[in-house]
Amino acid sequence: MTHVAKVVELIGNSDKGWEDGAQAAVDEARKTIHGITGIEVTDMTGKIDPNTGKITEYHTTVKIAFGVEHT
Repeated sequence: MTHVAKVVELIGNSDKGWEDGAQAAVDEARKTIHGITGIEVTDMTGKIDPNTGKITEYHTTVKIAFGVEHT
């Protein structure tokens, strides 16, 4: 039997950390995508407050894989 997967790329944002950003992307994807089987983190970026030098936003780019449904 042949199995086929599809991959979509999303960017999740968080004010807590990159892991929370990745989870935000998965949580949003689960609203419309069924059967998510894995993710690959491809990039992590952030926004810095120029006055304090602190990270204020964490952006996590993930590729989300899920199986293609057969009819």
